[in-house]
Amino acid sequence: MKITASEVNKLRQATGAGMMDCKKALVEAEGDFDKAVEYLRKKGQKVAANRADRESSEGAVLAKVNADQTAGVIVSINCETDFVAKNDSYLNLANDLADLALGCNTLEEFLGSAFGGMTVAEKLIEQTGVIGEKIEIGGFKTLIAPFVGSYIHAGNKIASLVGLSGTVDNAPEVAKNVAMQVAAMNPIALNEDQVDASVVEKEIEIAKEQLRQEGKPEAMLDNIVKGKIKRFYKDNTLVNQDFIKDSKVSIAAYVKSAGDITVSGFERVALV
Repeated sequence: MKITASEVNKLRQATGAGMMDCKKALVEAEGDFDKAVEYLRKKGQKVAANRADRESSEGAVLAKVNADQTAGVIVSINCETDFVAKNDSYLNLANDLADLALGCNTLEEFLGSAFGGMTVAEKLIEQTGVIGEKIEIGGFKTLIAPFVGSYIHAGNKIASLVGLSGTVDNAPEVAKNVAMQVAAMNPIALNEDQVDASVVEKEIEIAKEQLRQEGKPEAMLDNIVKGKIKRFYKDNTLVNQDFIKDSKVSIAAYVKSAGDITVSGFERVALV
C-alpha cells in the first residue's frame, strides 16, 4: 500500500522518530497509525534491552519553578553521548518532560504520568529506539518553600534549587545567586545540624590521625580538632560558606542583608 508523506510526517511529529523509521513503521502496520506507534515502541524496547548495561552519563539537567515560585523540580534526562545531549530535539524533549515533572511529587509519579499518549516511562523507551541510545532519568529532586529560585549551569550539566523562608523585593536575585553557589560549591548540607553524624565522626578521625602523624600530643588533639571541624562546616555547609560573589560575607549574611529571610533548603543534581 502507498504511504503518504503527510502520514509519515504525522507519525514523526507524534514520536520524534526519523522519516525512514516512520515510513517503515507505517508500512509494517499497513497504514494503521496506532499500530505504527506500537511498532516504534517495541523497537524501543528491543534497543533498550540491548543497551541496558550502557552508561548514560551525558544528558540535560534542567530546573523548573512553578508560576508563584513556591515549588521547583530538577530532572536529569540522561543519554549516552554529548552529541545527543546537545541536539535541539533532545533538549526540547527534556524541557517538555521537566515541565511535566513540575506537577509531580515523586519519581514514580513522574514516570507514570501521561505524556503524548503514553507514560513517561514508555516515552523514554520509545526514544531509546528512536535515538539509538539508552535514555533514562538520572536524577529527580523537588523543593517546596515560601520562595523557590533556580539555576541551570551553562551546558545543562548542573542545576540547583534554593528555598527562601520568605519573599522580599529582590528574592529572585537572591535565590538565583544562592542557587549559583550551590551549583558551584556543592555543599553537603544546609547547616551544621544537617550534616550526618557519621560524616563528622569520619572527619574527626581523619583530622586526629593527621595530627598524630605530625607529632601532636594526644591530650591536645580534641581542642585542635574543634577548629578543624569548624573549618569543615565553613567549607561544606551552604549558609556558612563564603559567598562566591563577595568572599567577605557568608551566604547566611548575604541572604540576611536582603531582608528578614533565611535559606530554608536546597537541591542539586549534576551529571557524573
